[in-house]
Amino acid sequence: MKEGRTPLLSAEEVWARMREDAAPVADCETIALADAVSRVLAQDLRAPITVPGFDNSAMDGYAFRASDAQGARELPVGLRVAAGDKPGTLAPGSACRIFTGAPLPSGADTVVIQERCERRGDTLILPDKWTPHANIRRAGEDIRAGDVILERGRALTPQAVGLAASCGFTEILARRRVRVAVLSTGDELRAAGSGPLREGQIYDSNRPMLNALLARLGCERVAAGALGDDLAHTRQALRDAAQAADVIITTGGVSVGEEDHVKAAVEAEGTLALWRVAIKPGKPLAFGRVGAAHFLGLPGNPVSAFVTFLLFVQPFLKAVMGAAPTPLRAFPVHAAFARETPDGRREFVRARLVAREGGSLWAETHPRQSSGVLSSTVWAEGLIDIAAGRIVAAGDMVPFLPFEGILA
Repeated sequence: MKEGRTPLLSAEEVWARMREDAAPVADCETIALADAVSRVLAQDLRAPITVPGFDNSAMDGYAFRASDAQGARELPVGLRVAAGDKPGTLAPGSACRIFTGAPLPSGADTVVIQERCERRGDTLILPDKWTPHANIRRAGEDIRAGDVILERGRALTPQAVGLAASCGFTEILARRRVRVAVLSTGDELRAAGSGPLREGQIYDSNRPMLNALLARLGCERVAAGALGDDLAHTRQALRDAAQAADVIITTGGVSVGEEDHVKAAVEAEGTLALWRVAIKPGKPLAFGRVGAAHFLGLPGNPVSAFVTFLLFVQPFLKAVMGAAPTPLRAFPVHAAFARETPDGRREFVRARLVAREGGSLWAETHPRQSSGVLSSTVWAEGLIDIAAGRIVAAGDMVPFLPFEGILA
């Protein structure tokens, strides 16, 4: 099919088609909690204990019965409890020196912070005003035994690892890592460190960039390399990658130039489910299968490869990992630019935010929006999502997608 006759798909159509084919990997494995960041839970995690397991002090201070201190400002200090101590029992009419995290002695129901108290030998002098039942963390106020603390399908963050550890877990059941092979195409590419460039050559930035993005996701990267502009070589490389990987990602070669062989190779070795999406940058996006492996063909220009990975590849890989879907979350900011000529495609513009008087946020765009200017992705803090056909005037509200909200 000629390019001009191939309809451009909307981003929503591409997301829907890719989700339909994104069955999670079935294999699971038990792994150490220390190695669980970015791994996807294969089952709900239920708390075997209550956290905290006992009433404890939220502050360094003094604990006592509120009823003993009504109308009295002085209490004898007869007990001292630090974190990790056995709490003991508070004698009626007395106070306890207590520290943050220490278990509350039996009978105590109030803690006053030490800065508001005065100590004279073994006598506590209370402030004029204090709040009964204050500064106490109650047993189970965080977690109750039997609660689901982490749901199946959650990709574990550092804080989720901490939560699991707080309940005593040392291992979890996770889906295995998704195996991904990244292939760069182009006779002009050289790997950094392979020697000086000859005329007409460039260093390959796409494969290191994509491998770094995959590492953040927690994928297992399958060894692969660069592809020359040769159809037979490309077909063989795709066959080899399909034997080792769950997902194959290529950059370049999915357009219609005489040296673009990836699309033809995929159609010869497998199936192409979609090709070309109505966005800018990143129109020549391809999706299909080679053997049992999923295939994702990204544009060769590095900015296009970066943007299409964030918008399409990453959510697809998360689905294959078994992770629960997370929508793109944009927030409105003021445009510190104007776009007077509408584009027929939905455009994702590299931008960063500046705060103006009153705290309002304004988005400044990078002056060079070419898909070959990779430095713009380092300068930028995110993408402005401009709908197809939209004209933007300075001061208009536009949706901003922060990289830190998109990157895994």
